[in-house]
This record gives sequence, C-alpha cells and structure tokens, in this order.
Amino acid sequence: MAKTSITTLNMKRKFDVPAEKVFDAWTKADTIKKWMFTMEHTNKVAESDPRVGGTWEIVDHRDGKDYRAIGEYKVVEPPEKLVFTFKMPQFSDLEDDITVEIKSLESGCEMIFTQEINVIHEKDWTTVDIQKAHEDWKKETEQGWHYMFLGLKELVETGKITYPSF
Repeated sequence: MAKTSITTLNMKRKFDVPAEKVFDAWTKADTIKKWMFTMEHTNKVAESDPRVGGTWEIVDHRDGKDYRAIGEYKVVEPPEKLVFTFKMPQFSDLEDDITVEIKSLESGCEMIFTQEINVIHEKDWTTVDIQKAHEDWKKETEQGWHYMFLGLKELVETGKITYPSF
C-alpha cells in the first residue's frame, strides 16, 4: 500500500439565505445533483440518506465516462453540522473526511468547509516533495470546490444555476 499523509483545506463562504437552505443543499438528492461534482444535465445518479451511517452517491457522465463519488455520513446535525466521507473509487480507495459547519448570521449564514485530503506519496519522496504535493493537492481541490460553491450559492439564493457553456 502506498504511503500517504493528510493536508487540510479550509474554505468559508457566506450565503444570503437561512442555514437550513444551505444544509438541505448538501443533503437532498434533488439539490445535490445540480451542483456537487455534477450538473443536472450530466447527472446519472444522485442519492442521499442523510443520517449517521447513511450513504450518498453521485454519478456524473462527461466526455463518454462516468465519474462516481461516494461517501458515508458520520455526523448529521441539521442545520449546523455535517461530517461525511468522500471517495472516488475509480481513482483511489482512499477516503477524505469533509466537515461542513453552517452558522446562522444576522442576515444569512456562513459555511465553514474543511476537507482532510489524503495525499498519496511517490516512492523515495523527500519532506520537500511531500510539502509540495500537499500544496498542489490542496490548490487543485480548492479550485474544484470554488467552482462548485459558486454554483451552490447561485442555486440556494436564486433557485437555479446558470451553467457555463463550453
């Protein structure tokens, strides 16, 4: 088995809607399929059983391939906290842990997102190589979530997402 280490990604976002609406967007299959690792028109599967021990799954079809993301809910405390695992089995058996905390504000809410990213080490890596890999993996992961969170914000605040045309 390959050596691994963990790097932590933290992101914050504000939404002009109640915390419940953002929490629901993370846990309801009909909403997840519109923004999380998929787009509604490319989504093949969106399932969610938001309870401790329950699972979630998304299958997105792009460029002739299916991309599957799965996980298990570890903590479900509506509307403040959600902790779940994240894995894409076609790429790795490793699971990341994701924590989503949602705090109500005077107006709207703030989401604090944390992902514990498993970084796979190449053979003979030095400490410098590992640090660089941590930075690279965190940067790539943050970029992906950044775009998803733009869609999430638009969805919860307007009820729809305007997908870019490529």
